[in-house]
Amino acid sequence: MTPAPSPERRARPARQRRSRENSGFTAGPVGLKKTGLAGLVLALHVAGLAVLGWLAPAETTMPVALPIQVSLIQEQTAPPVSAPPEPVVQPPIPKVVPSPPKPQPRPRPQEKPAPRKPVEAAPVTESRTALTSDAPAPEPTPAPAPPAPVSAPPGPPTPAITAARFDADYLNNPPPAYPPLSRRMREEGKVMLRVLVSPAGLPAQVEVSRSSGFERLDRAAENAVRRWRFVPARQGDHAVESWTLVPLIFELKE
Repeated sequence: MTPAPSPERRARPARQRRSRENSGFTAGPVGLKKTGLAGLVLALHVAGLAVLGWLAPAETTMPVALPIQVSLIQEQTAPPVSAPPEPVVQPPIPKVVPSPPKPQPRPRPQEKPAPRKPVEAAPVTESRTALTSDAPAPEPTPAPAPPAPVSAPPGPPTPAITAARFDADYLNNPPPAYPPLSRRMREEGKVMLRVLVSPAGLPAQVEVSRSSGFERLDRAAENAVRRWRFVPARQGDHAVESWTLVPLIFELKE
């Protein structure tokens, strides 16, 4: 007689059946069909999740806000730029057109001047007269003849010149006064004066030709002759101006 199974053995097959049912695996053809259908559903779920994961937008990552540092920078003013000077436009320099040379006049033949008639110099006559307080005046010496003209052109003869005179009696020419100081100092001498006699017979100019050695005697002679009257020199019928020499002697007599 076979012993009856214990309650644990009887309960073990029942638990195995329930576990197989819960796992969806059944032995036999029906069990295999159920298992394949469950795998297919599981694969579709996995594929759908993959597609959804691929189609889902990626999580947008928010950018991290960085701190901004603001600093005030003073604006630098640029130096004023002066406008360039306008170019100076110089006017064009006009071209100088040289003027044609003026025709030079032909030199005229110079005419030879006719020889001039030499002018005869007025003769200087020297008349000597010793003037003293007591002695009379000597007679004048004759004047020398005028020099003959050199290479004078032919023409009328030149009339002779008569020298001027100062010793005519009608002239009344007083002798020079003897300076008192020269008389006291015993000053004596001879003064030779050169006098220019005008056509009117007046002394136009009086010069000391030779001094007596004493200025007082020379001045006394000049002052006296300036008051004299003369007979003017004559050339033909005309009175002419001429030089003449007047000697004056200062001599003390005891």
